[in-house]
Amino acid sequence: MTGFAILLLILIILAIGSIAGWLAGKIMTGHGFGFLANAGLGILGAFVGTIVFGLFGFYTFGLVAGIIKATIGAIIVLAIAHWLRGRRAV
Repeated sequence: MTGFAILLLILIILAIGSIAGWLAGKIMTGHGFGFLANAGLGILGAFVGTIVFGLFGFYTFGLVAGIIKATIGAIIVLAIAHWLRGRRAV
């Protein structure tokens, strides 16, 4: 793989993760952390979604499937982050 192809792949992953974080923030009303934090958590959620889907034997291909998988992972990450934030406030 050339350096340009790797850079392009990283940019696509960041874009999908950002979209997934934004969608997860919209789905989980009241549990979001703002656009930038949701985008960052969405990028982490993309990796979590890949791991969770892999554990259940689901392997996806394509942009739409990647966004759905990343959004599910971002929802998981947002729920955990919200739970952790709630524990610290008490």
